[in-house]
Amino acid sequence: MLFAVSPRFSDAYSVKYKEDWYRLYHIHYQQNPDDCMENIYWLEKATKADFCNPLYANAKIETEKQWEKYRYIFQMHINLKLIEQHMRLGRIYDKKTAYFYDAPWKDEYLRNLENTLACYNAGLYYWEEASRWAEKANSKEFDFLFITDLQGFEDERERIKTGELDYKKILEREIKRVESVRDAFLAMDSKNY
Repeated sequence: MLFAVSPRFSDAYSVKYKEDWYRLYHIHYQQNPDDCMENIYWLEKATKADFCNPLYANAKIETEKQWEKYRYIFQMHINLKLIEQHMRLGRIYDKKTAYFYDAPWKDEYLRNLENTLACYNAGLYYWEEASRWAEKANSKEFDFLFITDLQGFEDERERIKTGELDYKKILEREIKRVESVRDAFLAMDSKNY
């Protein structure tokens, strides 16, 4: 027996709101480059999408002020996750040290280090975005307003405010280290091997 199924009765739903795109983001047990790029894609889509109605938000929203702060910390959190994914992707290509016996594969290591630098530099852009959203969420009008359903987001906001969470410092340190490894590879020649 053959049944015809109409597309209008399918269980699929369209992904169009920020919260929907964010739900597609997930951490894999093993982080392969494709997994990181998939997450970056979902999170990028989330940054550009509109927020859903407050009735369907990821937290209980009762006032306009809560809604405003919710949007700020949600944007901040998405940008922080983008930083983490770019750092994971960069680490996949990172060569921590240039050993003399790596000279035959110098060109390949240099290409990988350029990928690493591109990822870490992208992380700096997202740090500026996350800092900007955290600053908005830290304004005086929100001093005693907490979105308790998103306690992890609130913790990130507070850690940025106090300086305990500073990806800029971490990324700049990693970029400096990668540049020194790249310089060591560039200094290699056939006599060193």
